[in-house]
Amino acid sequence: MKLIETLRRWWLRRSARRTTGSLTRRMIGIASLWVALLLCVGGLALDRVLTAAITDNFDAQLDYVLTSMIASSEIGPEGEVLFNRPPADQRFLEPYSGLYYQISGEGFDPFPSRSLWDRRLRVGPAYSDSGIHLYDSSEFPMERLRVIERDVRLPGSTVRWRFQVAQNRDVLDDQIGVLRKTLVRSFGILGLGLIALGVLQAIYGLWPLRRMRRAIIAIRSGQKARIDEPLPSELTPVTEELNALLDHNEKQAEEARRHAGNLAHALKTPLTVITNDATAHAPNLANTVIREARTMRRQVDHHLARARAIGRRANAQARTEVWPSLESVERAVSRLYENVTIDISGDRHAMVRVERQDLDEMLGNLIENAAKYGGGRVFVTVKTAPDGIEIEVEDDGPGIPEAKRTAIFDRGARLDTDKPGTGLGLAIVRDVAEIYDGSVALEESEDLGGLMARLRLPIAEMTALILPGGRR
Repeated sequence: MKLIETLRRWWLRRSARRTTGSLTRRMIGIASLWVALLLCVGGLALDRVLTAAITDNFDAQLDYVLTSMIASSEIGPEGEVLFNRPPADQRFLEPYSGLYYQISGEGFDPFPSRSLWDRRLRVGPAYSDSGIHLYDSSEFPMERLRVIERDVRLPGSTVRWRFQVAQNRDVLDDQIGVLRKTLVRSFGILGLGLIALGVLQAIYGLWPLRRMRRAIIAIRSGQKARIDEPLPSELTPVTEELNALLDHNEKQAEEARRHAGNLAHALKTPLTVITNDATAHAPNLANTVIREARTMRRQVDHHLARARAIGRRANAQARTEVWPSLESVERAVSRLYENVTIDISGDRHAMVRVERQDLDEMLGNLIENAAKYGGGRVFVTVKTAPDGIEIEVEDDGPGIPEAKRTAIFDRGARLDTDKPGTGLGLAIVRDVAEIYDGSVALEESEDLGGLMARLRLPIAEMTALILPGGRR
């Protein structure tokens, strides 16, 4: 069991340390593979070109010797072939020198060079043309030959003579070997140099990332607050986003601290009142507890709604259609206030960058207030503006004086205390809207004469959802 537990812990530590590799090694590896591939392809191509050039030069020399032999050949008195001048290359006279010739004709003995000594070149079938033919031959043991031959009909003879010149391939192979050694060494040095250049480029190119890492370490240790050192233009957007993320986190932390402080302050007073009455054994303690408990409940509800909105705001991909949310709220409020008529109109395709739960809560508070304090008619209009979505909620009630429209947003503020409620509806709407960079304002309704609440929320771009088969 101990062994299994040890192996499990080792695997967990290994999984935690697992990464996708090093960028430096990855760049160096890619550069090395690419350099090796290019050098191999280029080296093979250059080897073929230069090998062909050396071979062509070798064959041109053999062709020159063959042409000279044919030019100096004539027919003797017995019909045999004779040279009117001896070959200039002395290797034809040295046995097994590596350079040979042979003249063959039907009905005549072969006329070989002295260098062939007791050997003879192999004569194949007659060609149908008089062109030059080149090939490699292994007819002699331990000696590979390069052979050039041609069938010629000399003046004064009806015989088709086969002129052959052969040379040992060792000279040609030695030249090709030297060439290939030179190519391998040269391309090897070039490849090492290019790989070294790639290593330097990778190290130098990624050096700003190491500087950024040191700056982040300094931020984590508290030595710095932001990444402020100059970096290449490619990393500037990253540093800006990191600094923006730090600002966002600090803002959220500050909001959390303020939120906790507000909640503590809001609960402190009711708890003090209850404690004092309990200590003094007040006769109306039960009424005090009920009253202060309601106050605390209002505060808790308000802060919970705000905390939920702050938590959901982190989802930058929030997309909510306004119309379905309006219809849902309208059905719920109509069941609570059966004598109220709620009409909704406007842009049916409007989308806001708000979570559905928060949109439902804001619309629910505004429409419920209009139904509760109005005279029986509520108009809801959805408008699309260049800077966002506007939702206007109007009622035919008495309205709110302009001097009191700002104070009504305070937590617990209520103008009509005869109707049930906590006094937190508009405060919650304001706080949640501000979390999403929106706003809410109270105005006078021109159509119904009562109050109009104008809720502004950021617009969300609509993206088409493409399903398999092209359906949307």
